[in-house]
Amino acid sequence: MDYLDAVKVLRSNPLFSKLDQAKLKLLAFASEYQTFKDGEVLFNAGEPSDCAYLINEGEAIVVVEKDGSEIIINTLGRHEVFGEMGIFRNSARSATIKAKGDLSVMRIDGDMFLSLVTENPDAALGVMRLLSDKVADASVLAKK
Repeated sequence: MDYLDAVKVLRSNPLFSKLDQAKLKLLAFASEYQTFKDGEVLFNAGEPSDCAYLINEGEAIVVVEKDGSEIIINTLGRHEVFGEMGIFRNSARSATIKAKGDLSVMRIDGDMFLSLVTENPDAALGVMRLLSDKVADASVLAKK
């Protein structure tokens, strides 16, 4: 993916959609593009939270371990952001993320992600909405 395509992908996510073109280009240029095959691990629970990811194509599953078994708690799709919660909390990863089929992502450095969010009120509002949605989804799952 070239960086102009990456700018389009970033713009498609509500978190980044209000950023000006120059910031989107900087983010696209500074991000790393990675691909994963079905079942490959992007990161494991307990690892340092040093980056966030944006899915370009494919799906990822969120897995937690309970009583020695893996439980899939969510499936993430195209243009979704994940891995940001550990950055904000300055804590280790709370779950394992695996590719479900072929997956391509943008890996966004944690410091750059924080900088963009803290310097841009629209991005900060987008993060609050994103995290609120995740908390609401987790509440629904917990009731099942």
